[in-house]
Amino acid sequence: MKDTMAMTKDLFIKIKKSVNFKRTISGVKWVVFSLISGLFVGIVGTLFSLAMSFVTATRLAHPWMIFLLPMGGLMIVGSYYLLKSENHAGTNLVLSAIQSGAYLPVRTAPLIFVSTIITHMFGGSAGREGAALQLGGSLGNDIGKIFHLDAKDNNIMIMCGMSAAFSALFGTPVAAAIFSMEVVSVGIMHYAALVPCVIAALVAQGVASMAGISPETFVITEVPDFTVFSAIKISFLAILCALVSILFCVTLHGTEHLYKKYIKNPFIRVVVGGCIVIVLTLLVGDQTYNGAGMDFIARCMEEATVRPEAFLLKIIFTAATLCAGFKGGEIVPSLFTGAAFGCLFGSVLGFSPTLCTAVGMTAVFCGVTNCPITSLLISFELFGYAGVPYFLLSIAFSYMVSGYFGLYHSQKIMYSKYKNDYINRKAV
Repeated sequence: MKDTMAMTKDLFIKIKKSVNFKRTISGVKWVVFSLISGLFVGIVGTLFSLAMSFVTATRLAHPWMIFLLPMGGLMIVGSYYLLKSENHAGTNLVLSAIQSGAYLPVRTAPLIFVSTIITHMFGGSAGREGAALQLGGSLGNDIGKIFHLDAKDNNIMIMCGMSAAFSALFGTPVAAAIFSMEVVSVGIMHYAALVPCVIAALVAQGVASMAGISPETFVITEVPDFTVFSAIKISFLAILCALVSILFCVTLHGTEHLYKKYIKNPFIRVVVGGCIVIVLTLLVGDQTYNGAGMDFIARCMEEATVRPEAFLLKIIFTAATLCAGFKGGEIVPSLFTGAAFGCLFGSVLGFSPTLCTAVGMTAVFCGVTNCPITSLLISFELFGYAGVPYFLLSIAFSYMVSGYFGLYHSQKIMYSKYKNDYINRKAV
């Protein structure tokens, strides 16, 4: 009896020591702040998603609006100029704010909201999730400042906002929660933000669902048995997708450099970029490569056919748009590119084009973002679990072969992809 009482007393003392009052208060604080972030950013993200759907439908109903793209570009550049944000670095600025406390202006959120809407209204080739990262990160930063959080806590609020906005727009709360923790520094995870990001992502997705926004999901019609031969085929596809992801990043960065080198005036640059997109659209003969392109991805999954040059055209359209000064994201265009290339690969080899489309999407996404865990999670949320071994293998190869290229120059590669070395370098 005495031994039992002594053991109980010792256990009580250990529990008492392990329960830290300050830690408990901190946990409660983050639950509250993540709920606020998820609710507020979720509402803004939902409005952004609804506005995107509206302007896209309007443009498709009135194809002539593409000819107003240069005018829309002038509106965007003019807005940034008037608000003294002409050197705004987009998502790179959000990542820098988390890493080193770079100044993230309050005006970032309304600017990216309006400018991305304008880009899509007039047919620019851009995504929405990249814009959501800027929108959510900016709003999270603003919430942190309102509550006078210190620099480290404010960084977590930025990640909270990023997760919430990504979740509200794309409907993938699991991937959204992890992405903002993984994309900042490749090789490490900011686990201090885990609970806040998870709560914010789930709350934001719930807000979007209540507004009638359905998550993106696709059905893989044929999943072959996972054999040695099918593993070799999918590994070959993954290696090719890694090369495509490098091409995607190099094209965007190279085009931006060329634009700025030869057309130094941002107003002239955006007009020229808008005219280039119009000419490309007329040469193609339709608006398949304008806008984000989620409808194209759905067609690849349903029809399992694609034009051989589709993945190259999307890269060119996206580079011509974003590098000229239009605003939007790069993530959906990378998914479009991966879907087109994967579908082409599957059709040529006669190996489940829908599976190859799905694998292409996640492999290219992994290559351009350097986020293998997020890539795996997003594959589960978009396509289910039937193709797990294929996704796992393809993401691993894509992560390794894509090297240190990436969409975001501010992204830090903390550890080598090839050996256990601390390298702390920026993405190329």
